[in-house]
Amino acid sequence: MIEILPPSTIPLARESGALVAEILGTIRERATIGTNLLEIDQWTKDIILGAGATSCYVDYAPSFGRGPFGHYICTSVNDAVLHGLPHDYSLADGDLLTLDLAVVLGGVAADSAISFVVGEPRPEDTTMIDATERALAAGIAAARPGNKIGDISHAIGTVLSGAGYPINMQFGGHGIGSTMHQDPHVSNNGRPGRGYGLRPGLMLALEPWVMADTDELVTDADGWTLRSTTGCRTAHSEHTVMITEDGAEIMTLRA
Repeated sequence: MIEILPPSTIPLARESGALVAEILGTIRERATIGTNLLEIDQWTKDIILGAGATSCYVDYAPSFGRGPFGHYICTSVNDAVLHGLPHDYSLADGDLLTLDLAVVLGGVAADSAISFVVGEPRPEDTTMIDATERALAAGIAAARPGNKIGDISHAIGTVLSGAGYPINMQFGGHGIGSTMHQDPHVSNNGRPGRGYGLRPGLMLALEPWVMADTDELVTDADGWTLRSTTGCRTAHSEHTVMITEDGAEIMTLRA
């Protein structure tokens, strides 16, 4: 289903996006060496419920996962890149942590992800995170009325491949609205001028992600966490954007 949201939902989308941005910012400030992933999940739960919002993850049970996710945030560490299931692990110096979060507030969903290093960063990690952020910015710039989904995919892929990273095509961005995952799918590489036409009211979650030296994933024993097959480090950046007459408005913009 492709959902075109009426103008009346824009303020609601801004509220849900602001909540996601606030939570990710708060956790980034709190997460230090020794922080346990289950602590992060509990912090997220407390803020979501305190805001009167609903988690998109707790009861989420898609075909690619094993049963309901059962947690409030994805916590992917080092070689884990997507759908990281929170577990009893305490962050160490130099860990590359990706947080991915989606909530529904006021009947509208918002989805965003950030990657950062806890403690002393490796230069190659900083470079990889920066590449995903630049790719995200390029995708957002291409998200304007009259363009196609392929224009967004091409813009993202141009940055990622130009930085030397392999691109996985299994998972990417997606439509979002009253629910978290909707059509259209937004690959992180593609041909310009192809695919669904962008129009005001279409909301998308754009999410460039890469693994340092491979495009192949393996599913962890937990049935959810996706890791690089080579054990290499990974990074992921994501924003929810609304297509407007003037371009894309970022709903999950962080301070």
